[in-house]
Amino acid sequence: MRGGEVMKPGKSQKGSAQRHLNAGFVAGGLLMLLVYLVAQHFAVSAPHVVITEALEVMNNIKAQGEIAGNGKVECKMEGRSDTCEVDGDVRTNGTALSVTLVPAAWSERREWMIRPYSRRFASLRKVAVTRLQDSAAAPQCTVTHGTPAVLFAVGGYAGNYWHDYADILVPLFVASRRFGGEVTFLISNIRFKPQWLVKYGAFLRGLSRYEHVDLDADEQVRCFPHVTVGLRLDKEFSIVPELVPGGPLSMADFTRFLRETYALPRGAAASPAREPGRRPRLMLIHRGHYRRILNEPEVARAAEAAGFEVAVAELRGDAGEAEQARAVNSFDAVLGLHGAGLTNAVFLPPGGVLIQVVPYGKMEHIARAEFAEPAADMGLRYLDYSVSAEESSLMETLGPEHPAVRDPDSVHRGGWGQVFELYLAKQNVRINVTRFAPTLQEALDHLRRQ
Repeated sequence: MRGGEVMKPGKSQKGSAQRHLNAGFVAGGLLMLLVYLVAQHFAVSAPHVVITEALEVMNNIKAQGEIAGNGKVECKMEGRSDTCEVDGDVRTNGTALSVTLVPAAWSERREWMIRPYSRRFASLRKVAVTRLQDSAAAPQCTVTHGTPAVLFAVGGYAGNYWHDYADILVPLFVASRRFGGEVTFLISNIRFKPQWLVKYGAFLRGLSRYEHVDLDADEQVRCFPHVTVGLRLDKEFSIVPELVPGGPLSMADFTRFLRETYALPRGAAASPAREPGRRPRLMLIHRGHYRRILNEPEVARAAEAAGFEVAVAELRGDAGEAEQARAVNSFDAVLGLHGAGLTNAVFLPPGGVLIQVVPYGKMEHIARAEFAEPAADMGLRYLDYSVSAEESSLMETLGPEHPAVRDPDSVHRGGWGQVFELYLAKQNVRINVTRFAPTLQEALDHLRRQ
């Protein structure tokens, strides 16, 4: 059973709704009479105050009736994302990919089309969110849940490790943590990314006590008291605490949740000051295809000379998440060329260091947007090292007069396709370890101050 669900036969509840409606009219009439009598009693001494207070009482009654009886739909279509919060008698139809609010009394019919992914431009089927006029056209519940639900899609850029976290896992944490595990996940597009749920199964179980629903294969009409449609991305790979529904959360809370979920032992980075003789551990990320550090052994020796214990590791996207999380958590610093592998910084103990090597080509704004502020929000020290033209393989493969080397701005003006091809897909680097030494020293100094 999912989310306290109760299976029900599909029978009409029209008679029950009518009885509740009649009772509401009677109660409303009596309450209006009471307000009138109170107003008459006090009107002589303070007519303006009494009339104002009476109107406020009636307005409050009306507002409460709209929320409690008819429910509400609040949709936010701004920034990167489109989302809806649907509260009341909410019914979902998986195969139709629809979410319907059924009012107790007549209401203006409205419809919103929401892409259930944190980036609205992703190519995914949209969810139809509808507020009906009345209950006459409402689909009958076949399963009733006692929990709220969060509806999202495993699509867009899912499968890229950074986007898995930035686009889905962090926004899902923000949307669902307030429910304390009492929430059901309604997931679409699973058939195209079946391994995604395997990889992040422990993460999902950490947020929900209930089995997820594969919407694309779900023929039930499920009824919930509340459904969140879509995921909101307010900040790249991070959280804006004041925008979190149900109370503030931060990236520090997110990484703490990861340590709990994967039983990671280290909640603080090593400090030579606290542990004399212990060398902080640095993981140098190896990339086996493109965008590689060509002189990895030399860089590793430079880090060891600075005072680190160094290990070169290849972080595979198909590796088990728990195993990889434990491996990264055993280090105090991560060093790597810009890429999705740096996302593993979420498993570093607080106080650790993330060092990003930024490829040549004025890529600092992109690299920092994806990792600088997120790392700081996690409680890490972020450092970067910008590769010079002389350290880039483009100098050799294209020559010093090629626009990609001589005039990076012209490449950026040509659009993202050119930027990606030249600076991310076709560039390797050979780090000048003498020039890089101050960055390593700064990382070590930070750990010594812990």
